[in-house]
Amino acid sequence: MSTALDGAVELLDRSLAYTSGALSTVDATRLAAPTPCGRWTLETLLAHMGDSLDAFLEAAEGVVAVVPPAPAADQVDALREKACALLGAWVRARHDAVLVGDAALASPVLVAAAALEIAVHGWDVRQATGRPRPLPTDLARGLLGVAGRLVDDRDRGVRFGRPRPVPADATPDVRLLAFLGRDLTGPPEGISAIPPRPPAGVA
Repeated sequence: MSTALDGAVELLDRSLAYTSGALSTVDATRLAAPTPCGRWTLETLLAHMGDSLDAFLEAAEGVVAVVPPAPAADQVDALREKACALLGAWVRARHDAVLVGDAALASPVLVAAAALEIAVHGWDVRQATGRPRPLPTDLARGLLGVAGRLVDDRDRGVRFGRPRPVPADATPDVRLLAFLGRDLTGPPEGISAIPPRPPAGVA
């Protein structure tokens, strides 16, 4: 494994740990709750997270076909199983690039993108369940660098909302979420971030 891929996998590990805690706050009574992903309910968000994990897991084999499996009966249990499999697959991965459609994407970039998506959606889940918890500072700082490299103007209004202003002394987690268009000023009912498109290997 290259040094760059090593670092991306370590970031993925921390993102999965944070989001695992978020999943523990989900119960069946909250599945219709709104989320920071615009028109998505918690149930819709969990389904999207499952699709994303499937794509990132496929990528560990070197190619993403993005053919979603049948929905699982228990979304949270399925997400936990996929998360464990994802980390193990990328720890063992040896290829430098992943074929996504007709394009080759460097493995460290794809894994870092996975870490970003997983952690931010973990934050979304906590907002929807009413059990908010900030992203850890070191994790948010690492993901902020990833977001700065991966998110550009073409993503705005499609996968992410417009960046939101933050105070000069804002913490890394606040800077990251505001950069991705998340509204930090109120509950999910007041959050208007545009929902991301379905995953195509990188979301």
